[in-house]
Amino acid sequence: MNDRLLTVQQAAEQLGTGVRFARRLIEERRIEYVKVGRHVRIPERALGAFVAANTVRPALRRLRSVA
Repeated sequence: MNDRLLTVQQAAEQLGTGVRFARRLIEERRIEYVKVGRHVRIPERALGAFVAANTVRPALRRLRSVA
């Protein structure tokens, strides 16, 4: 087990969001998490997977021909 487990606060900081948003991701089960007793931890790889899955690539822009 080489994957570091982050607190909700640490995960929110890495995402650049507030704790409330990170907790909502957990509540809606939009991100993988681990229960350690009553504590919730988020694996670092889960953050990477979440960011990768929600990354929007730029569309190729077509140039209009002037007629």
